[in-house]
Amino acid sequence: MKVLVTGHQGYIGTRMVPYLQERGVEVVGLDNGFFADGQLFPVHCDIETIDRDVRDVTVDDLRGFDAVIHLAALSNDPLGDLDPEWTFDINHRGSVHIARAARDAGVARFIFSSSCSMYGVAADSGDLDESAPFNPVTPYAESKVRAEAHIALLANDTFSPTFMRNATCYGSSDRLRADIVLNNLTAWACTTGAVKIMSDGSPWRPLVHVEDLNQAFYCVLTAEREKIHAEAFNIGVNGHNYQVRDIAEAVYDTVPNCELEFAGSGESDPRNYCVDFTKFETTFPAYKPQWNVERGARELYEAYTEAGLTLEQFQGRDFIRLNQLRWLIDEGALDGTLRWSTVPV
Repeated sequence: MKVLVTGHQGYIGTRMVPYLQERGVEVVGLDNGFFADGQLFPVHCDIETIDRDVRDVTVDDLRGFDAVIHLAALSNDPLGDLDPEWTFDINHRGSVHIARAARDAGVARFIFSSSCSMYGVAADSGDLDESAPFNPVTPYAESKVRAEAHIALLANDTFSPTFMRNATCYGSSDRLRADIVLNNLTAWACTTGAVKIMSDGSPWRPLVHVEDLNQAFYCVLTAEREKIHAEAFNIGVNGHNYQVRDIAEAVYDTVPNCELEFAGSGESDPRNYCVDFTKFETTFPAYKPQWNVERGARELYEAYTEAGLTLEQFQGRDFIRLNQLRWLIDEGALDGTLRWSTVPV
């Protein structure tokens, strides 16, 4: 099986590529290199690579692939606040563009990395399954709602899109993201001695380890077509909806000599939802997630310690996506449409 992974240089992609290779999948990567320099550890990725923005992919780029796993996106809520149009252009229109190109190139499967954040504000609605209404509160979440709706219209007898509504990821990666909740709280604890909570700690989040996420994508990649054709799945683990304060407690119990610190205004984060993952677990009984927040916090603590992570690094541009894009813009490397205007720095 030959698979194109978009965003293969990113946080998830850096771990997904070797995961797939270990299972005999021929992997080609596609990435525009926005975040290629942010390495916690040296990245060794010996695969064919297409250096391309998803908005510029052609049908010819995609001929010969059995599947596309589409991870590439602007993947942080503050990025959407910086300029919502960038998020809609890349995450919505860019995703629809590459899906259409994949269909026209004869690619049979298109696995779209979506998000549980589409559910938005639903803390009082119980655990949300795939039929729950969307209530997005950020441009990022709204871009995923729009992308799903329009990619679904492309489904036909030879083209099967699948929508993976991922819980918030956590876990170490050679190309770390430190702007997601468990990774962020553990980084604060390791570099300052304090677990800093920027809200009142009450919002609920579903969490999934990046390796368990990879397992879920592999299940869909290799499943019978009738199981996954035009289907949406919440991707995570039942029982792994956590309040932010509980995530902080796991970090506090893991990192020696750290303190809990409520650094925010005390107001609640508007994103607040719990998710039900029964559909995926029922459809794929062989799916066996291996991680929980406590184990993930230990993995992150050990990785940060081994790498010698400093506060300057953590708060710099290497591991905070918003900081990296701002730097590229300020340097004149990216133009007003968020395309390279110079050779990548």
